[in-house]
Amino acid sequence: MSVVDAGAYAIHLLFAGLWTGSVLFVWYGVLPLARDGSLNAAPLGAVAGKLRTVSRGSALVLLLSGGHMAAQRYTVDTLFGSGGGHLVVTMVVLWFLLAGLVEVGTGKLTDGTERDKVREPAREAGRFFQGASLVAVLLLVNAGVLVASGLGLFAL
Repeated sequence: MSVVDAGAYAIHLLFAGLWTGSVLFVWYGVLPLARDGSLNAAPLGAVAGKLRTVSRGSALVLLLSGGHMAAQRYTVDTLFGSGGGHLVVTMVVLWFLLAGLVEVGTGKLTDGTERDKVREPAREAGRFFQGASLVAVLLLVNAGVLVASGLGLFAL
């Protein structure tokens, strides 16, 4: 494995962990506080803005690093005709879902906090972040299966 390939894998894992962890933290740690009214609009809006930045930046980095890794390992035929390729395609679909759910969820939070509201936007965004959290976990599981398969721990 070249230094560039190793760097792509490391950066990919770092940003995947940052993105999924941030989404899970907002769903589990921040939104319950907002629904209870324990947060003011300003901090909730700041969290939504930071998450949107992390999400957009991570999506871009994952697209670039994942594209590099896929180009090194798969052809069009193996991407759509092998178990590992199917996992990569599934990962891309989940990646788009996660990006969309986070965009809608942070949009609902931002719209509400601009009106100095907290509880209502947290409730409205809750389903989107719950879905995003499920997708984030599925992405991590998918990645684990892909890595385990690549290490030869089982065949796809």
